[in-house]
Amino acid sequence: MAEDVARFVAPLSQGFGYGIIIGLGFAFALLMVFITWALKRYQYEVQTSEMFSTAGRSVKSGLVAAAVVSSWTWAATLLQSSAVAYQYGVSGPFFYASGAVVQIILFATLAIELKRRAPNAHTFLEVIRARYGTTVHCVFIVFCLMTNTLVTAMLLTGGSAVLTSLTGVHTAAACFLLPIGVVLYTLFGGIKATFITDYLHTVVIIVVIFIFAFSAYATNDTLGSPGAVYDALVAASTRHPVEGNAQGSYLTMRSKEGGIFWVINLVGNFGTVFLDNGYYNKAIAASPVHAFPGYVIGGLCWFAIPWLCATTMGISALTLEGSQRLSSDDVTAGLVLPFAAVKLLGYSGAVCTTLMIFMAVTSAFSAQLIAVSSILTYDIYQAYINPDAKGKTLVWVSHMSCIFWAVVMAGFATGLYYAGIGMGYLYLLMGVIISSAVFPGAMTLVWKGQNWIAAAASPVLGLAVSLIAWLVTAKTESGVLTVATTGAKYPFPLLLSTF
Repeated sequence: MAEDVARFVAPLSQGFGYGIIIGLGFAFALLMVFITWALKRYQYEVQTSEMFSTAGRSVKSGLVAAAVVSSWTWAATLLQSSAVAYQYGVSGPFFYASGAVVQIILFATLAIELKRRAPNAHTFLEVIRARYGTTVHCVFIVFCLMTNTLVTAMLLTGGSAVLTSLTGVHTAAACFLLPIGVVLYTLFGGIKATFITDYLHTVVIIVVIFIFAFSAYATNDTLGSPGAVYDALVAASTRHPVEGNAQGSYLTMRSKEGGIFWVINLVGNFGTVFLDNGYYNKAIAASPVHAFPGYVIGGLCWFAIPWLCATTMGISALTLEGSQRLSSDDVTAGLVLPFAAVKLLGYSGAVCTTLMIFMAVTSAFSAQLIAVSSILTYDIYQAYINPDAKGKTLVWVSHMSCIFWAVVMAGFATGLYYAGIGMGYLYLLMGVIISSAVFPGAMTLVWKGQNWIAAAASPVLGLAVSLIAWLVTAKTESGVLTVATTGAKYPFPLLLSTF
């Protein structure tokens, strides 16, 4: 007999949703206004273009690590990791966390090289322009902006979908309202605002994850112990075994689909770190001796967040759903986590999830704003439009860039919603689009043998090959090109694009 599909009903009111989105956003903006005033009053700190983009290049390793953890904790980190746990069982959280932590730790090497070779740079792209010239610079501007576009789109589509499911807030409204508070506090505080709020956001996220974990493994009436969770997973494996897992079990690490996801996750996330100017911004803002330890500590600490979140929420959703399974569209949209939260804690779980997702979206979004504003200000405006621009002009351009990017991405995310494209689709697409620029970008800093022709041609050719392989594979496997078929897990295009 066919299994029923679970119907997710919003447990919170629309007023609560709008209150969180608007109220907390303005609260953080007011906090940054106060901090900016205090720094100016007592530390005599002036918000110049240099301070806005680099925070004086003096941030210590602890705050760098907190910022790295926060920037890498997207809405997708919490939602997608829970989804793969729901799909593949206990292997999913490990495949997600291990496939995405390697890049951060390896990036520490690039952070050191950037500080050593270009201590006064504002962006990674300035190094590319200085070494290779205008052609390669323009190619990498496109790839870096595509990276920021995909990451920001995932933040808004995933976050808005969860807020809609929990509060009934219209998805399009959430896409436009979420950036408002972030833009305000970023305009006042610059990259220093992202460091400070990153720390606060991460504390809230970790506390909420602990609440869920203790509920599932210690206090919940249905689960409440590791043994009960184990028994429930065995029962779930009997009800609906996982195709591709050893004996169909949710309790095995031998998972074919999970392994494919790990490859996609590993390859795709190199691009989102190595081509995201936000990570270079943090390396630039760090003092020279604190960049490397900051990234290593941040990467190691980050592993625990998706692993614990997914092993709690994805597994809880599996064990508490009964015969009513979440639809594939709901899983792709990232609704496994809120479904599990409501099952575990009811109304309180919905409140905690709303707060956690808001924190994840806004902290990562602020990093994207600084990343894009730095590119638009220093790599486009100052490089090609007004080379003599200084001081207040650059600050004004940075501010306008933040506002412009927020409006563009809110509209783009809304368009994706109406097109039926969710966070899960973008997560898989990301590697196909940007992975070809990873090696030439990294080699710019660590290998003197790479010439400008290789740096300019390989990203473009790799993108063309990966797009062809992606569409041909989808057509061959499914016979038709749709959102569903092109959103299937195909590791081959990513490997072609990278190598």
